[in-house]
Amino acid sequence: MLLLAFDTATPAVTVALHDGTRVLARESATGARRQGELLAPSIRKVLAAAAAVPGDLTGIAVGVGPGPYTGLRAGLVTARVLGSALGVPVHGACTLDVIARQAAEAAAGREFIVATDARRKEIYWALYTAAAQRISGPNVSAPGEAGAGCPVAGEGALLYPGELGDPIGPRYPSAAWLAGLAAERISRGEPMLPAEPLYLRRPDARIPGPPKQVTPW
Repeated sequence: MLLLAFDTATPAVTVALHDGTRVLARESATGARRQGELLAPSIRKVLAAAAAVPGDLTGIAVGVGPGPYTGLRAGLVTARVLGSALGVPVHGACTLDVIARQAAEAAAGREFIVATDARRKEIYWALYTAAAQRISGPNVSAPGEAGAGCPVAGEGALLYPGELGDPIGPRYPSAAWLAGLAAERISRGEPMLPAEPLYLRRPDARIPGPPKQVTPW
């Protein structure tokens, strides 16, 4: 197995390469609304660090969000194009689940929430068991609707400290954890999500409606 994993559903563009046993290389950069610009160079760096070429890949894992439209689309389009060009499967995973995997230790045996920035003063969030199993969500709502009292991983905890519980790490997803999650599920024959975006709401852009009728004076 040689699995390329990446996620662009948050301001962090994160990429990793996994051989089915361990992470061979990883690269992360943060740049809000620059996911399309940062992703390709990060993929090249990760492949070069592992002395690999695209033709060596046996699969691709990609975070499917939820996340804002533009950033999320950059990762999913790249995953689909690479998968098609190389003839390898593309596996999707919920970005909140990836953060939860990494946050479980910091939650210290408690249920916890993962919350990321949905803009418009809202968050994408889901509730997890202490073992990082999703209980509910993903949802999009105002921060106050996510409930209080649970520790909160993800950027949402830092953006809305007065409305959410105590913050725990990480702030952003890690492709290393995404790769590990995907490698586990693939080796066990467990299904993963399709490479389809979890937007949870319509993008800000709208198709113009018909022109308004103007009444003459």
